[in-house]
Amino acid sequence: MAEFQPVTPLEGGAPFDTYVAKPQGEPTAAIIVIQEIFGVNEGIRRKCDNWAKAGYLAYAPDLFWRIRPHIELDADVPEQLQEGLGLFGQFDQDQGIKDIEATIKTARAALGGAGKVGLVGYCLGGRIAFMSACRTDGDAFVGYYGVGIDGLLGEQKAIGKPVLLHVPTADGFVPPATQKAMHDGLADNRHVALFDYEGLDHGFAAESGLRRNEEAAALADRRTADFFAEHLA
Repeated sequence: MAEFQPVTPLEGGAPFDTYVAKPQGEPTAAIIVIQEIFGVNEGIRRKCDNWAKAGYLAYAPDLFWRIRPHIELDADVPEQLQEGLGLFGQFDQDQGIKDIEATIKTARAALGGAGKVGLVGYCLGGRIAFMSACRTDGDAFVGYYGVGIDGLLGEQKAIGKPVLLHVPTADGFVPPATQKAMHDGLADNRHVALFDYEGLDHGFAAESGLRRNEEAAALADRRTADFFAEHLA
């Protein structure tokens, strides 16, 4: 079963919508799927549905709700891609982390108060996943082609839980110098592991569309599933 449900912000006030997909039986843990710049669109909802089929309680918070609720864009439509890039500039990331924390609290409550919560994000969401590893009490964190992580390396001392980063080497939004800074800067952090995907571009693990690379997406998703199975047990 899947539907949008309200989550109350940490500061109180009007709730924001979160897509929630529930497994058939008792969930083993919860996973928060963090959106790209395209909102909680069909691809993000499908990722939640897949986690629910794997036995997890899955959430995808509408992080753009303060700009406009329920934004859904298609990366393969040039005008919508440009709109998404504009939304990236408008989005308050620090506030977004607070909404992620509110979603973690909601997920834990739904698990009975003691369950583990993993986070997985894509593009903007990959960046937010890394920020969440530094700033929230989630239990495991995965970032796919996170943007601008080199500028967040000063926060990594706060990481105390396992982090996995998927890095396509031909990422048009994360140039080689940025990738090198990530690898060099995180090399001594025992909590963080990075996997490179040679010759692949940004968005290779999208659920559908022109960006998806079937073989690489399957490999990265299998690594993510194994990572969560280990750390959310």
